[in-house]
Amino acid sequence: MATLAACGQEEGTINGPITQEQAVQDGTTIVEQLNAIVTNGATEQFADDPMTYNGCQGWESALKDIGTYQGVDGGNIVYNEEGAVITVNVVGSSHNAEVELGLDNTYTRLVSITTNVKYSTGEILFKALMNTLIGMGTVFAVLILISLIISCFTLISKFEKKQKKEEPAPAAAPVVQQIAAKEELSDDTELVAVIAAAIAAYEGAASTDGFVVRSIRKSNKSKWQNA
Repeated sequence: MATLAACGQEEGTINGPITQEQAVQDGTTIVEQLNAIVTNGATEQFADDPMTYNGCQGWESALKDIGTYQGVDGGNIVYNEEGAVITVNVVGSSHNAEVELGLDNTYTRLVSITTNVKYSTGEILFKALMNTLIGMGTVFAVLILISLIISCFTLISKFEKKQKKEEPAPAAAPVVQQIAAKEELSDDTELVAVIAAAIAAYEGAASTDGFVVRSIRKSNKSKWQNA
């Protein structure tokens, strides 16, 4: 394919060594070969040639919108500091396209192949609108997702507080009552002496020598009950 870019030179041309007619003729040949490679499924055979391989992939992708290749309708060549660019106008069943073929500064070697599908103004506006809607929709979807995540944090905090309120407080053991009920008072010597004297007086004994107080327990009854 690179050999096809070696266009002949003519004396007396105004803009460069290649005339418009030669440019369109050679460009048409390259486009037809490009279409043959893609339609025959031979693109992978040029995997070792990045320029040709990328050009075939671009043409294959563009064919989805171009439809069936129906030929070439003219073209032109533009010279620049790096070489020249041959533009070939491609006619398709669905859309037309432009294939740009870049030449090096010797005008004998093909360095790039680019296919640009030509869309109508309505199609361009529709695509721009769809891209805008998709972009805005994505942004709003992300914002909504972030809001939901933040709301979940608030709900989790409220749930934890509710759980803490519902937990029953540990009941305090009636330690004082248990101690008071089971308190042994036999170690209180003064109380023992008083009780022994009271019992001796009640019995009519002269002294408390015959009495031995082994245990004294506090009564839970009130004074009025005892009375």
